[in-house]
Amino acid sequence: MAPSPTGPIHIGNMHTALFNWLFARKAGGKFILRFEDTDRERSDAKYEQLIYDEMRWLGLDWDEGADVGGPYGPYRQSERLPLYAEYARRLTDSGHVYPCFCTPEELDAERAAAQKAGQAYKYSGRCRGLDEAGRRKLESLGRPPSLRFAVPAGQVVVIDDLVRGRIDYPADAISDFIIVRPNGMPLYNFAVVVDDITMRISHVIRGEGHISNTPVQILIYQALGEPLPQFGHVGHILLPSREKMAKRAGNAYVGLYRDEGFMPEVIVNFMALLGWTPPDGREFLTLPEIVAEFSLDRVTKAPSVFDPDKLSWMNANYIRRLERDELARRCLPFLVRAGLVAGGLEQGPGAAGAGSAPPGMVPSDFGRVAWIVGLEQERIETLAQIVPATDFFFRREVTPDEPAAKALQAPDVGNTLEQATATFGEVADWTPEPLEAVGRALAERLGLSPKLVFQPMRAAITGRLASPPLFDTMAALGRGLSLERLARAVAFAKAPA
Repeated sequence: MAPSPTGPIHIGNMHTALFNWLFARKAGGKFILRFEDTDRERSDAKYEQLIYDEMRWLGLDWDEGADVGGPYGPYRQSERLPLYAEYARRLTDSGHVYPCFCTPEELDAERAAAQKAGQAYKYSGRCRGLDEAGRRKLESLGRPPSLRFAVPAGQVVVIDDLVRGRIDYPADAISDFIIVRPNGMPLYNFAVVVDDITMRISHVIRGEGHISNTPVQILIYQALGEPLPQFGHVGHILLPSREKMAKRAGNAYVGLYRDEGFMPEVIVNFMALLGWTPPDGREFLTLPEIVAEFSLDRVTKAPSVFDPDKLSWMNANYIRRLERDELARRCLPFLVRAGLVAGGLEQGPGAAGAGSAPPGMVPSDFGRVAWIVGLEQERIETLAQIVPATDFFFRREVTPDEPAAKALQAPDVGNTLEQATATFGEVADWTPEPLEAVGRALAERLGLSPKLVFQPMRAAITGRLASPPLFDTMAALGRGLSLERLARAVAFAKAPA
């Protein structure tokens, strides 16, 4: 995995990283994380750290990298410039590259002429034929040269793709390409080959957008007399609209899904199924199960659709399967950030033992949070949804939303709530079953259907018409606060419209 640390990590990059990681773990190999940071203006250490954090959040580790070291470092391209210069000299000495003195203006003129003629642009090669005297003359004019690779004519470059099969690419379609800029900075296709050679990379699994780079890279391997790694190119990730997921689109970054409350094991499970299918066709797999089943021969070359609705459905299924206390621990950071609960921010999967309170929380406080979270377990699709779903439990007062306010202002509701306040004020056992029995007896005594009693009570106690079961909600909210809200709703219901 070789991202550029120029921004948050993209879903497509992480998908590529996952497939490489799965392949390496299944084969008992090494997974390498390095950085292509030669864009010095845009590269930033904070993005390196973000990549580390997002990958570790997903449970993906690496055997070699800039932070953990390894035998073939350094693992940042900006720290490997002497190595690129050495390999550039090898190619120069063997006659595979030549100095090119063309200015940007001259190259732009060539492109414009090709466009005007309706032809695909290909470098004219005019510097390729310069003799030593011609080169010295251009050097004397103060033109710093770039280094261009002399593409051999008449050759067919063969890619034995692990996903797509054999691809034949005519070298005559490849323009003599630059490998080193005039300022000495290597270009991608050259630097990545040197990195792969010196790091002894055996397999390169990447997106299909790199297919056009592969013949260029193979030519460099061949010129250096180095063995080729095996290449595999997986299909693009598309949006439901069938458009390619753009790197700069707001929905393309891994951190967005973490912040919205998608769980890391769900993201991994979901991404693994984008372009790969397990032999038994299962949709829900743990990471060890995915590793055990993964193979490149079940990876498709067709694009895969990143469907947010499918991801939400899958996340909801995972939420339903969690133990209540574990779900509470995962929801806790969202409740803390919303100011609803104090403490316990640094919680993650398994942060505390089963049934125990996380660090920084009184067990009884955590027990109440777990009870409340459990009431919404069947209703939320993401962890972040726990905040709007349960905020009324953690606030002293609630303001009825529009449907609840309308229900509270219906005819005779004030009298019904007044009766409810008095009746429930006599209840000592504030648990769901006795509360429900009292509520149903009240409805019968008033000659009303349970709905006509329970709905305004729900509106009074929660400020909304949709909530967990009313009497579970009252039990979790507590006797004092439930009665206080009922009494306040009586005044609201009887107030002049």
